[in-house]
Amino acid sequence: MDMAPENYPDLSLHHLEEDVLERSKTIPSAWYVHPSYHDLDRKYVFSRSWQYVCSSARLAVQGDYVTDIVAGNPVILVRENEQTLKAYYNVCKHRGGPLAMDACGHAKVLQCKYHGWTYLLDGSLRGVPRFDRTELFDKKDFGLTPIAVREWQGMVFLCLEPSFAPPFEEVVAGIAERIHPATLEHLQFYKRDLYTVESNWKVYVDNYLEGYHIPLVHPDLMSVLDFRSYQTETHPHYSLQFSPLKDGNHAYGSSSDQAYYYFIFPNMMLNIMPGRLQINRVDAKRSDSCSTVFDYYYSSITPTDLDGRIKEDLAFSDHVQQEDVEICEFVQRGLSSNAYDQGRFSYDLEGGVHHFQLSLKRAYRVAREDLLAGENVSGGEPS
Repeated sequence: MDMAPENYPDLSLHHLEEDVLERSKTIPSAWYVHPSYHDLDRKYVFSRSWQYVCSSARLAVQGDYVTDIVAGNPVILVRENEQTLKAYYNVCKHRGGPLAMDACGHAKVLQCKYHGWTYLLDGSLRGVPRFDRTELFDKKDFGLTPIAVREWQGMVFLCLEPSFAPPFEEVVAGIAERIHPATLEHLQFYKRDLYTVESNWKVYVDNYLEGYHIPLVHPDLMSVLDFRSYQTETHPHYSLQFSPLKDGNHAYGSSSDQAYYYFIFPNMMLNIMPGRLQINRVDAKRSDSCSTVFDYYYSSITPTDLDGRIKEDLAFSDHVQQEDVEICEFVQRGLSSNAYDQGRFSYDLEGGVHHFQLSLKRAYRVAREDLLAGENVSGGEPS
């Protein structure tokens, strides 16, 4: 059978073919605009990859917890003890209530905010109010569902379906060595910003992965980067864009320093400059909407820093982000129009986009095979 189920237009063998950059077309517009791909992305892309959640410093003490949403699923991370970090679905096994309703906090136990079921930090069920007369009930059968979790360079990641994901160590292999002598683990988390973008998450990722648009969309950024030396490298699980910095009146360093822009498939960016790390995570909200988390880390957070380089960095980053939001929302409208389906790549400046879209095709190929085998992807019967 050569055609994809009709609920997923253009999920065909033809569109899943991989070709070299010089000859490739971009992915079809349906992958950005058709609502059915939202469910497919959650199951085959986000659930099967390592997702950045937060700084390890936010989970420093036994009982510290952080909540989040990953691939549409509520999750909670908690420090069980000094050596052990645990992650669970933020879902009580009684009737689906939340174990925590705030973004972060501290607790000796996790107690459902709906009916009071209580769990130890190791995920085992301890307290069950008013269940004395319930028959054939064993608390050992109702522990929290664990999620795979890793700490790396002072950051916390989790994966909902690790059996389908590459080992975490392979995903980040070579990054720490490449940026040496700079390190990330000693940087201090400062703040988180959140932006909503009225475009598909893949539009935002495509935009991040190329410098082609910088001269027109980001004229101020052109004054920071030595764009003539801008380069892109691709690796198995990530790509890297890098450029020397220009000497000048900005907070990022001098021409002897490098700006590193790492993209880790499918939705994480590490923007590394001297003494500063900005982490972006792109979350799909709907087929035509996404959000971007911006976490800021610095080597020093003194009053002088806050009133100087950090203030300047935050203002400049927000300015660049607003420019990206505007162009991505225009691109989404263009992709939804009658005028566009597929385009081509600049060999010099869009290698990162091509690399991302190849990785996406591999995930979609697995989805297509499951659909043709009759597996339920989105909650309805595949056609």
